[in-house]
Amino acid sequence: MLITRLVYIFMPAAVIMAFCYAPAAAVLGETSRLLYFHVPLAWISVMAFTVSGAAAVLFLADKKGRFPRLEDSFHNSASLGMLAAVLATASGSVWAKLMWGSYWNWDPRQTSIVILLLIYSAYFSLRSTLAGKHARGRLSAAYLIIAMTVMPFFVFVVPRVFPSLHPDPVINPDMKIHLEAEMKLTLIVSVVAFSLLYFYLLEILNRPSRIRNAVEVSHDE
Repeated sequence: MLITRLVYIFMPAAVIMAFCYAPAAAVLGETSRLLYFHVPLAWISVMAFTVSGAAAVLFLADKKGRFPRLEDSFHNSASLGMLAAVLATASGSVWAKLMWGSYWNWDPRQTSIVILLLIYSAYFSLRSTLAGKHARGRLSAAYLIIAMTVMPFFVFVVPRVFPSLHPDPVINPDMKIHLEAEMKLTLIVSVVAFSLLYFYLLEILNRPSRIRNAVEVSHDE
């Protein structure tokens, strides 16, 4: 499978470039290497939550049930988004400890990610509560659509409205990446690698539902 081969190429390349190719940032020093893992994880969380919301929209629009695997898809993507968000929060806390002397400072970006984690934690609680209920899929999908709608406010708006100790975001108001050429290339490779990893993991998680659906179709025939 092409995506599997690409993951095996890009992930090692991203790690090697992060530690052996990219120079340490002038002010941040060696701690700047966390950038190549923290930013891609944050990016994946946003992408996964967006994909889960989009799949939820398609699920609700599919009145005739032509795409029965969509429920598993939006749930699996939300699960990967949650995992990436937790890892992004953890890596950000390590960086905060190294730079600010404390793992947690209630910086606007830290506060925003906590709220986002609570929003998606509520989704998993809701889905667990509705286990075995006929409306589970539709209510879960509706919740994910609402979560997707409010997510940009906490990811892109709040951190820019309130003063923050956090370095300028990679995608800043100038829409430019203010990094040296080697650092910029390493970050791009890392983002591509983690994005490929997300789709690779999503495919693995979706595989059981695809097999289950194939078995159900064969029984119906």
